[in-house]
Amino acid sequence: MSTFSIGETDFLLDGRPHRVIAGALHYFRVHPGQWADRIRKARLMGLNTIETYVAWNAHEPVRGQWNTTGSNDLGRFLDLVAAEGMHAIVRPGPYICAEWHNGGLPVWLTSTPGIRLRRSDAAYLEALEVYLRRVYAIVAPRQIDRGGNVALVQIENEYGAYGSDQDYLAELVRITRDAGITVPLTTVDQPMDDMLAAGTLPGLHTTGSFGSRAAERLATLRAHQPSGPLMCSEFWDGWFDWWGGVHHTTDAADAAAELDTLLAAGASVNIYMFHGGTNFALTNGANDKGRYLPIVTSYDYDAPLDEAGNPTQKYHAFREVIARYAPVPDEVPAAAPAAPVFEMALRPVGGTVAGDDASVTREHPATFEDLAHLGALLRYEADLPADFTGGILSFEEVRDQAWVSVDGVRIGTISRTRHERALRIPAGRRVSVLVEEQGRVNYDVRLGEPKGLIGTAMLGSAALTGWTATPIDLADAASAPELVVLEGTFTLEEPADLFLDTAGWGKGFVFVSDLLLGRYWANGPQRTLYVPAPATRPGTNRIRVIELDQVLDPTARFVAAPALGPSAE
Repeated sequence: MSTFSIGETDFLLDGRPHRVIAGALHYFRVHPGQWADRIRKARLMGLNTIETYVAWNAHEPVRGQWNTTGSNDLGRFLDLVAAEGMHAIVRPGPYICAEWHNGGLPVWLTSTPGIRLRRSDAAYLEALEVYLRRVYAIVAPRQIDRGGNVALVQIENEYGAYGSDQDYLAELVRITRDAGITVPLTTVDQPMDDMLAAGTLPGLHTTGSFGSRAAERLATLRAHQPSGPLMCSEFWDGWFDWWGGVHHTTDAADAAAELDTLLAAGASVNIYMFHGGTNFALTNGANDKGRYLPIVTSYDYDAPLDEAGNPTQKYHAFREVIARYAPVPDEVPAAAPAAPVFEMALRPVGGTVAGDDASVTREHPATFEDLAHLGALLRYEADLPADFTGGILSFEEVRDQAWVSVDGVRIGTISRTRHERALRIPAGRRVSVLVEEQGRVNYDVRLGEPKGLIGTAMLGSAALTGWTATPIDLADAASAPELVVLEGTFTLEEPADLFLDTAGWGKGFVFVSDLLLGRYWANGPQRTLYVPAPATRPGTNRIRVIELDQVLDPTARFVAAPALGPSAE
């Protein structure tokens, strides 16, 4: 059993000065069969600590249905960190940002009528206390002063960029301490005076988040944290990508030089990210600072360990820097071999058109939240006036992408990203609008916004009413006439990491066996989807492609290496 505390100038481990050299590794973004491998490679780079967020909406997508199994087994993840001889930092939010769906907050929470998020709101506080106590029931017995490895716990997340409700932060501290958390508590904010002042409380250790100008930003942080260790608890070593953009990279030598500046100043650090992983299934977030930009499936982040868990040039550059300040194991992870290369034809899959038991008909379009639908697709249908000869169909907002058909014939699309809200449609009897929720905004005031067709639909200058909304389950996509579903099988001698090339496809989703890999889109930049080895098996494996636009080439090609898109110059 050890102690971990904050001294006048340093963190103290059993009373002796201790520097935290950590790396971010989100258990919910990595297949649990690969946790141990990623943790071990963190230790071999010279890290002594693993940091992770906790994603509330991964554990409790439906209120009251708490899940800590499989990829949500936080306890097992922390135990694996301990087994590698490493400490852990836990950041339970409840808001985490992280380019994660809804910033980690469950949709059932954010859609609560009248709720005020991230402040002293009774409904919000009641729900988050239940959540935090569930998390702390896992974390508390694993604290370092109880023979475990959890050394730090963070309160909220970059709160100074959002609000300044000190009573709210104080309530989070009360819940945390009352739930048995005894290790030091931290906060994190960008090193700007107003954010650092608003995002913390006396008694909490203030840390910073930045990726450049380290000396300058440490000085700003020191002005707000006059004693104790300086810590950059999010050292941004890369960046995230969004559909329609480029693949963001940072120069390994430049990032290593900034890390060197941090460590030379005596600061502790958490590298964000050490290993980014993947936004499997429908877990990607989105940004909207005037333009809606959904995050891609890969969360490679140009991190030291790439999406498939392989060391990069940045891994070796960081390892060299860390070795100047701390012990680094002699062992170096071996380079991964090329992934298997093969292809197979895909065949169309038909299905019986599903009934409408889950459909809801209202005067105005129902939202995803109205139907408690956590999937990606919702179909809207309405009868057109008998005398309609063609005109403009418009909506107050489309969140996020819509495919419009009249009498079963597709007419066109409406894109939120392109700021579109209307489309000219021809004469017909019935209009159908398929809406994809492309990822919930994970930052600022758009957290928790409703999804689907928003407000009153208009046909010209008249309201079009009587809308039937039907949720579409991706697991039963073959029953949806708007979708093209293709299937194929492939054989492996043993489980293997794979890279699925989506060139020749339009926009959609892919399952390999039972794992929903995520989304693909010809819009780029990402072209390959990562298939983790534990999701495959020796013998026959099945692939299912669900296409929203069109498949020009009904072939599944697995390639030797990832293709995440062109980088910014």
